[in-house]
Amino acid sequence: MNIKKILTESLKESFAHLGYSADDISLNFSNKPELADFQCNSAFALAKKLGQSPEVVANSIMANLKQDIAETSFAKPGFINFKIKDEVLSELLNSAISNERLGLEELDEDEKIKVVMDYGGANVAKELHIGHLRSPVIGESLARLYKILGNEVITDTHLGDWGLQMGLTIAQLEDDGYVDGYFDKTKQNKEITLDTLNEEYPKASKRKNSDEEFKKKAERYTKFVQDKKEPYWTIYETIRNISVERIKANYEKLNCFFDLWYGESTSADLVEEVVQKFIDMGLTRTHEGALVVDVAREGENVPIEKKNPEDPQMYKNPMPPVYLKKSNGADVYDTTDIATIYQRNKDFAPDKIMYVVDKRQAVHFEHCFRAVKMAGISPENQQLQFVGYGTINGTDGKPFKTRSGDTIKLEDIINLISSGAEKKLANNGISEKSELALKIGVAAMKFGDLSNDPLKDYVFDIDKFASFEGKTGPYIQYTGARISSLLTKAGVIDKTDYLENLKLISISDQNQRNIAISFLKLQESYFTCYKNTTLSPLALGLYDFAASYSKFYNDTRILTEQNENKKNSFLALSYLVLKAIKQASNVLAFEIPEKM
Repeated sequence: MNIKKILTESLKESFAHLGYSADDISLNFSNKPELADFQCNSAFALAKKLGQSPEVVANSIMANLKQDIAETSFAKPGFINFKIKDEVLSELLNSAISNERLGLEELDEDEKIKVVMDYGGANVAKELHIGHLRSPVIGESLARLYKILGNEVITDTHLGDWGLQMGLTIAQLEDDGYVDGYFDKTKQNKEITLDTLNEEYPKASKRKNSDEEFKKKAERYTKFVQDKKEPYWTIYETIRNISVERIKANYEKLNCFFDLWYGESTSADLVEEVVQKFIDMGLTRTHEGALVVDVAREGENVPIEKKNPEDPQMYKNPMPPVYLKKSNGADVYDTTDIATIYQRNKDFAPDKIMYVVDKRQAVHFEHCFRAVKMAGISPENQQLQFVGYGTINGTDGKPFKTRSGDTIKLEDIINLISSGAEKKLANNGISEKSELALKIGVAAMKFGDLSNDPLKDYVFDIDKFASFEGKTGPYIQYTGARISSLLTKAGVIDKTDYLENLKLISISDQNQRNIAISFLKLQESYFTCYKNTTLSPLALGLYDFAASYSKFYNDTRILTEQNENKKNSFLALSYLVLKAIKQASNVLAFEIPEKM
């Protein structure tokens, strides 16, 4: 049963009878639950068009409504209120409890799509840091959202494994004697670990700025890797395998999993074919020895000079061209991303490709999207979507860093949130629960991120995020754990037939009504998130849903209720709430523990 759809259809019939356009229907959840569950505000806009008072228009709409699921009332100056009948809400919840999806509908068949989601984006040979956190957190939840609504989703971490950092790392490893055995069989190689790479790459990156010869060597080695020249290719594969093993382990701690562990290197063999397409179509030109494609539209290629060179104000820059080849013939960032789109279309032919990346990469992806459309690499009806996100800041409002001012590692973030959760558990008398602490810490971090607009920067406050109270992930987990404990004590937690095959829920007070309406809002939030490409409505809807149950839990004697029918109703309602909390938290990619 879709209550909002039933009310909307009733309004459509009334509008049609009165000669009004269905486009003018406005039906939303009421912000005054004590008065109504839904509210229609259409009379105000229609009154202006018709030259009548909102009250007259509202009453004429109400006079022609044909529905029996809600009590209808008028509120001045022109609101139409709907209060859903208790028995209708009871029927809705009883239907949901016996449904594997809790009544959550999928998209219509003609709306479902195949989508490739690109997120994670870690760089090989580099330590993951806090800047890598938001992409897997947001991307994983978007992937789960798309899946639960019926879409086919293919996830790819798309590793950065093909750029200058590879040549820099190999050159530094060579200078420090780690790879002598690859070049001279009479010599031994030193063991290379991730800790080794964490030392070698930063050293090489810094060195290139002052050592021109070293930089040139690194550029040569990058080209050697791209040409799969030995022993550079074997060294490269060793570095990649070491990095991927650690990256996987850290992502899995965040409940982040991928179908594909591809990288820029995966499409490398297609680069020449892709470049030739642009050449054959007459889309390329040479610029300072490099092969480029102009993607600027009219007006974008006109530079805007600063009136005063000392003026710090930022001026709009012209849209630069896409670089297909550097002057030395090496592939560049643009080339590999364009080739990746080509490869994805050859392998999967998706309706949509989505990128969850730092918002500062927006221009780069706009370049690539324009280029692949120009060359026909991306079909005309294929959607290419960039989902940008802001930075993570400390409580001082500045980008989150260590006390020494260094960028904090992702592994340290995971340890930080886990230790913060362990302290909270210790305060509750629970110790030596590192696995539970990790689950709580991950929920704290993810809810803190996903409850915000992804484009905006947000403050990483571990003390606030890890709280068992307020709008936090642990609060939602704690609510779920309390329900699990309640059902266990009642002896029905594992007796799913007892709850699913009987129609037990009977709404009888305002607290239960609030749970039912919060449930409806939670179900609708999945589609709001899908439409707007954000998880915030689901995260906040889940909190409101958990809070509505907590009010009921605190005000109701559930286990000691003497009326057996009432007690069964309370337990069935609690069971449904637990299932709905688990369903939503699974989309947000954090777990609900049995105990806290």
